[in-house]
Amino acid sequence: AGASAETAPLSYDLVTLPFPPRATHRPFLELNPLGTVPLLLHGDAKITESCAGAYYAAEAVAPDHALLVAPGEADRAAFLNWTFHADATLTFPQTLVLRYRDFEPHKGLGGAADDYAKWYHARLRLLNNTLADDREFLCADRFTVADVCVGYALFLGRQIGIGDYASQTAAYLDRLVARPAFQAALVEEAASLESWNSWVG
Repeated sequence: AGASAETAPLSYDLVTLPFPPRATHRPFLELNPLGTVPLLLHGDAKITESCAGAYYAAEAVAPDHALLVAPGEADRAAFLNWTFHADATLTFPQTLVLRYRDFEPHKGLGGAADDYAKWYHARLRLLNNTLADDREFLCADRFTVADVCVGYALFLGRQIGIGDYASQTAAYLDRLVARPAFQAALVEEAASLESWNSWVG
């Protein structure tokens, strides 16, 4: 949602918590009983799903924002599919790699982490095929929330060491992370982390 808000643009306050907050910062459960991040709060709205947050942030600026593909546009179906594909298909196996490889290695399920890493790469087939025509963005011939969401999934994969991507997919990710809004979101994230560390220190 941060990258979406930076692109829209939408003013926001980013609060960094130790991971996983359900175990390390129990008061967070009062806001989100799931204990998961991210959590987007805006007025009475409360959103716990990453891609829903990115969509909501763009729509909060303007329902017809260029980051969205409106009903009636030719690529509306592709836009929705990619937006939901990001978390449901691409991010999900990565969370299990992180869990069994990094957060709970004592459970001896490193083999499962390896299997989920392979599953993640198998699930990239649709994206690899779509980007094979050298398109700049996923749909509607412009940067949209779908790129925000899929781009973050790819960025996460690279961050956790399973980002050995096909050349066209790697190039797509490189273009996305070079965007000024993404760089601004990284700066905001670093500042938020520093603020949290200062507070707990």
